[in-house]
Amino acid sequence: MPSEQITKSGVLIVDPQTNMAALVATMLRGFGRRDIREANDATQALAELRRRPFDLVIVDDALSDMDAVDLVKRLRATANSNRSASVIMMAAAPDAARIEAARDAGVSEFLRKPFAANQLKARLDSIKARPRAFIDLESYAGPDRRRRREDVGDDRRCD
Repeated sequence: MPSEQITKSGVLIVDPQTNMAALVATMLRGFGRRDIREANDATQALAELRRRPFDLVIVDDALSDMDAVDLVKRLRATANSNRSASVIMMAAAPDAARIEAARDAGVSEFLRKPFAANQLKARLDSIKARPRAFIDLESYAGPDRRRRREDVGDDRRCD
């Protein structure tokens, strides 16, 4: 087995289906990413996150051993280098409440399954082109949830 090459741009894919994790890894390799690790449950994912830094975590919403939103909350609550990693959540049938819960947990982007490689690339490009500040409050840790920047003018009142 070749030795692992750890880079500053590592990706962790967390998906209970090994074939889906492998497919996402293949897509990422097509985009030039080489430092990719796969975990098939939250326990493996947490072990990987403790072991080394990643700049991107891609997690499937259908984890069986822990709720995926809870996994993201744990990631954001842990004081280590992975706390500020970008997180893309994948889901087969998300509803608005689930997407909102993921956003409120600190997910950076959401991707509905099934998806094509260009849709994953669009999420990666969005993260790179429009990085959002990391917010660290008692009630929330994660990327700034506001996507639009609007000039409200000097005459806006707060009464």
